[in-house]
Amino acid sequence: MEKYDVCVIGGGPAGYAAAMRAVDFKKRILLIEKDRIGGAGIHNGALSSKTWWELSREAFALRTHCKSTNVPAPEHNFQILKAEVDKAVGKRRELLEHHMHNLNLNSHGEYFHHVKGIGKVIGNNVVSIKMDEGEDMEIEADNIILATGSRPRKLDNIPIDEETILTSDGIENLREFPKSIVIVGAGVIGCEFATIFSNFGQTKVHMIDKGNRILPFEDEDVVDIIENNLESKEVLIHRNSKLIDMKVENGMVVYTLEYNNGSKEIFHVEKALVSVGRIPNYENLIAGSVKINKDNRGIIDDLTQTSIPNIYAVGDITADIALVNVGELEGRYAVEKMFGVPEKPLIYENISTIMFLAPEVAGVGLNEVKAREQGIPYKVVSLDYSCISRAIAMRNTDGFMKIIVSNDDEMRVLGMRVVGEHASSSIEAVALLISMGKGIGELAELIHPHPSIIEGIQECVRMLLNKSIMKPGVLRHSMRCASFADGELKDVEFV
Repeated sequence: MEKYDVCVIGGGPAGYAAAMRAVDFKKRILLIEKDRIGGAGIHNGALSSKTWWELSREAFALRTHCKSTNVPAPEHNFQILKAEVDKAVGKRRELLEHHMHNLNLNSHGEYFHHVKGIGKVIGNNVVSIKMDEGEDMEIEADNIILATGSRPRKLDNIPIDEETILTSDGIENLREFPKSIVIVGAGVIGCEFATIFSNFGQTKVHMIDKGNRILPFEDEDVVDIIENNLESKEVLIHRNSKLIDMKVENGMVVYTLEYNNGSKEIFHVEKALVSVGRIPNYENLIAGSVKINKDNRGIIDDLTQTSIPNIYAVGDITADIALVNVGELEGRYAVEKMFGVPEKPLIYENISTIMFLAPEVAGVGLNEVKAREQGIPYKVVSLDYSCISRAIAMRNTDGFMKIIVSNDDEMRVLGMRVVGEHASSSIEAVALLISMGKGIGELAELIHPHPSIIEGIQECVRMLLNKSIMKPGVLRHSMRCASFADGELKDVEFV
């Protein structure tokens, strides 16, 4: 029986990152992947959907320019666009495969090994592999990392066939833009696909939202902009509604909604997209004799370590945050933990996120909703993009940025949200301050390039320090100062 220092089951972002970190320690590694290297981080997930989003943004910009110049907007060919998405996915996958191949050709070859097959933990140190090609085998490993990811959640009462009623995995089965589509679920993934389809302008989009607003976990000011933009593109948001029936009749999706007032309504669309979260892939991964604690949210871990000390779980298979960057962080941390002291503690408070909407939304740390739920006193300032020179130059002032700090003299940074162009590049300095537990002083006099969106950060900080160039008391429509304490949110003039 072959023996390894580390066996990684799953070649998605978390598993791949773990394997490569183990190479740094010069350990003997076996990476097992049953299908395509890259997992949902590339295929049917992050990279593919974000490529669709980028293409849709260009399409919407073209439609806007055509409208302003009285030129007919072009029809977009779905298959040509899909080929571009496939090309992006293929390029990233080929990079990872090329990287693995070259590892085996140089001095790392004695450490890193990769097989295509299905891994199963059958003992605390034993993994069986059902090989894609060749004879099945068993291997021994001092440490095992479980990184098999997740898949879209399905609902028992909805006949998902990935042709007419789809999950995000079934998007690649489309052959053309549907004339209409209903999206079940108003979370991040659902809103991203609503943005994509509505940007192209060839699909009437419906969204089912059981509450009174989409993205219920996000702050109201963020949601207002996203909802307004979706509805400006004729997206129909079914608020306060419950899906009580969905079926396929004569090739069309027929769904029935019941509203909070008890009324019911029937709708007909070409396609449906079910986007109600994801579930971990751990079926048939662990033999019954191997007692690893888990629940319906995923494998239970203590900073990546499971109830069996030499077996680790990273990425979407755990109950932690399901993001590519989090999975990679956990994969690397697990290896550092098993072979020495990690360089940095594993913390989730400064995880940066992006929602690919219209406009894009980036965040780090707490938002106001979470801070109020936890009863944390805070101060918040926000600055509209109409006050930022770069946004004005871009002719796109749709958005704002806001910083949330502790409601005391220290003003320790708790979180930040940016809605608008360049949002994702605007939050890293604040993410660093959160990880360091620092206040806003370090940002106060930092010179940002001009003109740039990130200049808004400096003005937000100046507002908190009562020395802003623009005065909130004058520009009430575009600058906000507020504080939360003793369960009450109040508008405040800090200057």
